[in-house]
Amino acid sequence: MTNPHKDKPWFKFLSNKYVWVLLFFSTWMIFLDNYSYFDHRFLDNQVSELEDNKEYYQEEIKKDEEQIKQLKNPQQIEKYAREKYFMKKENEDIYIIELEGDSIENSSKS
Repeated sequence: MTNPHKDKPWFKFLSNKYVWVLLFFSTWMIFLDNYSYFDHRFLDNQVSELEDNKEYYQEEIKKDEEQIKQLKNPQQIEKYAREKYFMKKENEDIYIIELEGDSIENSSKS
């Protein structure tokens, strides 16, 4: 009994041992290997996320360095203490004015 597909070009192509080795190797590299395509995609996403975090933290460092430079001035220290911590001098009254829009935003964030 002879195979009726033996003379067809696709059968010759698929019966070639090099094609099978190439298919096996490709499948192995894409799905099963430690350096597979999917692992590379996952790692590339992590790298881009970490680079974004790096940029954010570098910007924050620049802001903090500028603030440190400003706080070397005694007048700036006093201004910062008054604004952030509501500190005052002796015999001085402080009035905190809160606008309606600010209180709505603060209560909606809670």
